[in-house]
Amino acid sequence: MMPFRGAMLPGGSGRGQDRWDATRTAAIVLDGASSFTPGTADASRYVDFLLREIASRIAEGGDLRTVLGTAIRVVSDELDLRPGASPSSTVLLAREQAERLEVLALGDSTAVVKTNDGTTHRISDDRLSRTATEIRHRYRERLQNGSGYDDEHRSLLGELQHHERRHRNIPDGYWIAETDPEAAQQAVCCQFETSEVAWCVLATDGAQRVIDHLGLRWESVAHMQDHELAELLQRLHDWEQFEDPTAKFLPRAKQHDDKVLVTWTRQ
Repeated sequence: MMPFRGAMLPGGSGRGQDRWDATRTAAIVLDGASSFTPGTADASRYVDFLLREIASRIAEGGDLRTVLGTAIRVVSDELDLRPGASPSSTVLLAREQAERLEVLALGDSTAVVKTNDGTTHRISDDRLSRTATEIRHRYRERLQNGSGYDDEHRSLLGELQHHERRHRNIPDGYWIAETDPEAAQQAVCCQFETSEVAWCVLATDGAQRVIDHLGLRWESVAHMQDHELAELLQRLHDWEQFEDPTAKFLPRAKQHDDKVLVTWTRQ
């Protein structure tokens, strides 16, 4: 495999809560959960620790679900986290092993894989979006109607996050990296013959949603170099700031989310 290329852009000041890393044969993309209510721990430290633990294990082989589950358990113990009251993160993993490209998705980040037969495969986990659908519809409808990020919007986000915490990592809810290693066993996993893969892009939702909204071609993204990926992320950020500052055209929880893009293409 060619080395993975990538770029990251925080949505605001500081490092943000998205992370990525790559080994010679694998890539890791994390999207830490944002906090909209007091008392919810910041995800920055959690994703730093989780990235470290996954990276230390992913090249050793073994099932990706097992790699992730072990990392979740170790981080939870190390940070003394409590279920339902702890930071969380989506996870995207891509790894070449035994002439296969393995992809794991937990949460609403997205992997886009193009195979040589011309098919574009999207691998994601939409269970989170199926929770609290009425609240999601209300806040998005208000944004489309021009309400902007007012007090009612913030109240709805707090209500949404409260609902999400109650349905986190249970069979009828959704699964996410937090404290329970069982979440890793519920991840969406796919495998492709490496020789049949033309390119692969891993994206956190802060990048993916704007790319899709603007109708940009994922194949073009896949062939960008590191500096071009960084420039693209800045273009997405600028579009949010100057073309859609109140999220009327692309309803979203906040004006800017952290953004990560990681790519691989065949030589």
